[in-house]
Amino acid sequence: MINFFAINWAPSPEIFSIGPLTLRYYSLLFVSGFIIGYYIFSWFFKREGVPQRILENLLYTLLIATMVGSRLGHCFFYEPEYYLARPLEILKIWEGGLASHGGAIGILIAMWWFVRKYGSRYGFDFLWIMDRLGIATALAGMMIRLGNLMNSEIYGNPTDLPWGFIFTLRGETVPKHPTQLYEALAYLALFLVLILIYKKYLPKLKRGTLFALFLIGLFAARFFIEFVKEPQVEFEQTMSLNMGQWLSVPFILGGVALLVYSYMRGKPAMISSKK
Repeated sequence: MINFFAINWAPSPEIFSIGPLTLRYYSLLFVSGFIIGYYIFSWFFKREGVPQRILENLLYTLLIATMVGSRLGHCFFYEPEYYLARPLEILKIWEGGLASHGGAIGILIAMWWFVRKYGSRYGFDFLWIMDRLGIATALAGMMIRLGNLMNSEIYGNPTDLPWGFIFTLRGETVPKHPTQLYEALAYLALFLVLILIYKKYLPKLKRGTLFALFLIGLFAARFFIEFVKEPQVEFEQTMSLNMGQWLSVPFILGGVALLVYSYMRGKPAMISSKK
């Protein structure tokens, strides 16, 4: 059946190139997500009386943790045999290959370190910072998925739906699910819900609730969208659930457990009444 509404998608991944210097949409959107997150956190800190001077340290910590965790996640979750045999290839991050689940693990470890270094001094703990980080991460995740769309990568199975994309730069000739857009819209909706809850109900919230909702919302969306996404590596073709779905399950269960804990034993979400 011919899909007359299919979108022929073939933008160049590059915005411009001057000699050896190339600016890509993915890089711009990736970095923009962190910059916007910086200003969101600035608002959080001002509202709750946390000094602004540690914001830059937080930004750099998150950047490093995201890049290292995402790269190692891709190498060891999806292609361990290849990279264990060629460990120097792990360093070639410019060739692509980042996994969001690895980035999530890297961020969790980095925030544990950050809280140990600064938390007791400024009155916040791990759940406090993760509640707020979930809000900013949802928006950053949206921008990263838009970057994937501009790269014509990580798309879905063939579809007859009118919004199918033909990713001609990848040699595709039939419409595919634009799963990058599905995820981007899901993450945007999650961001809007979380920021609204934070703005209107923070004095009534328990610590850990926002982060729990983030984990459940983001990874549940990822789990269901994976059903229409093409396998990223060959071994996924023989699995009932793909690697992205299996990796999402612990985060969803962790979010549910944290939501129960927050409701039963959570501290107040705010650390200061300062606005």
